[in-house]
Amino acid sequence: MAIELTDWAREILEKSDRAARRFNSEARVRLARVGGSVQATLTDAPSPDDQAIGLGEATVYVEAGLEGLVDVEEPHDRLVLKPAGSRPNARAEH
Repeated sequence: MAIELTDWAREILEKSDRAARRFNSEARVRLARVGGSVQATLTDAPSPDDQAIGLGEATVYVEAGLEGLVDVEEPHDRLVLKPAGSRPNARAEH
């Protein structure tokens, strides 16, 4: 798989997974290309070609062919897809 996640993105995705499963134990986060960006959506099952990646106790499905570095941008912890090998965004101190 040619997808990488920054530590910050992993943290956001794990939190999203925990929140979703409180309401539906079958819910999983799925990363998919929407327009020119990456978007995290909720699903009960992966698409046939999705790759499953484990993040601690979470499982995240990744759309086939999605490549690059998944990172986070402020404000609102927005997920972004950057070219492979990109430098991770600096995390603001709160």
